[in-house]
Amino acid sequence: MSKSEQKLADVTGQFTQVMRDGRKLSDTDWSNGRIILSNKRIVIASNDGKHTIPLSEIQSIRGRYDVNQTVAKVSDYISINYGADVFLVSMGDVEEFELQIQKAILDGEIVLIKHPAVKGGVVQDSSWEKARVKINDGVANFAVESGSLVQIEVDDVGTVESDERTIRSKERPVIEAEHTEDGSSVQTYLSGGAQNCAILKSVLDRGAEKNASQIELSGKEEEVLMAIYSGVSPFEVPEFLDMDVDEVEEIYERLIELDVLEEVRVRREVALKPRGRNIASEAMNSK
Repeated sequence: MSKSEQKLADVTGQFTQVMRDGRKLSDTDWSNGRIILSNKRIVIASNDGKHTIPLSEIQSIRGRYDVNQTVAKVSDYISINYGADVFLVSMGDVEEFELQIQKAILDGEIVLIKHPAVKGGVVQDSSWEKARVKINDGVANFAVESGSLVQIEVDDVGTVESDERTIRSKERPVIEAEHTEDGSSVQTYLSGGAQNCAILKSVLDRGAEKNASQIELSGKEEEVLMAIYSGVSPFEVPEFLDMDVDEVEEIYERLIELDVLEEVRVRREVALKPRGRNIASEAMNSK
């Protein structure tokens, strides 16, 4: 290990290769080994030899990749995609190891940011600026060249989408992340190299997957969410929707239990959580 290379993690765990040279390996099985992460590479070592994955060649970090029942029996792992190969790795604290990889690749990197690109559903006249990335546990930080700091809390992310846009006369990958700022729904756009965008997406996807809007709600429950999403005060929802106060209170109780609303204070102020913003937005788009 050179003087410029620093060890970041050294754990025992399991690994398996599920893609080699672009070909899926369906008969793969888990092997025990030592998994070492530095600021330059990942080394997977076992009695059968070792594999080295340069961080610069990692294209993405993804979730499940169940190629067979043997692989599927391990409940928690991450897939590391590089070149035409894919390795799955699992250890005691997979989320911590994934965070270490994300930090090793992203910390100190310069990306382009447009914030807020959209606020309250209205496109903003924001310009693209350079920003330096710093990933902490549960928060993606962007120190913008103009002096501001944009922080995106992972658990507050409602949706994350990938796109291609012309930025500064060049076609670039873009990550569009919906979250809140000062109580308002905003979208922040991020752009950079293909690797930086892919790893940033893996950071923000954890919140988006957790807050996915796959819940069956009644028509009245959706109406309540849409009203709050549109800016109607929770206190004014009964009159706005011509509904009985007690009925609205019951809806609030159910939506709080479903982790769609959070109670701000008793009698009865509520605010949309990321899942609630997703449901309200989808419901409005379907009308």
